[in-house]
Amino acid sequence: MKPADVGALQMLRRARDRIDRDYAEPIDIPALAAGAGYSREHFIRAFRAAYGETPGRYRTRRRVERACELLRSANLTVTEICYLVGFTSLGTFSARFTELTGMSPTTYRQEAARRGGPAPIPGCFALMWHTGLPAPPSPENMSLPEKRRPPGEP
Repeated sequence: MKPADVGALQMLRRARDRIDRDYAEPIDIPALAAGAGYSREHFIRAFRAAYGETPGRYRTRRRVERACELLRSANLTVTEICYLVGFTSLGTFSARFTELTGMSPTTYRQEAARRGGPAPIPGCFALMWHTGLPAPPSPENMSLPEKRRPPGEP
């Protein structure tokens, strides 16, 4: 393998890693291509040659995989999961989900429940995990009764 090939594969791997990390974000394929030093069309061809599918298809598959996990484990509606994993249309989400899994999101959830497994995580925890916890208040912003005092101090 030539050094140029290794460099090209590293750039493609970085693009794939970004899709893996930011699957729920609106990842722009032309921006990924530019970041990897390719034109949009060349990037799509190189990505398909390296990973067996286009970057858009890979992103969709990663989103559906995450949706499967949430459908099995979180007490969220299908619509909430649709938006959490990065789809902007429930119809598109359902179509892509069915295309990749062979069943609708609702049927998938029912089958997962039938097979058993751990109790679903409450939706509020799943949403909090996605958005993060709020920052704790700083001592300067707390009123006097809320400030912690050392034991024995009035």
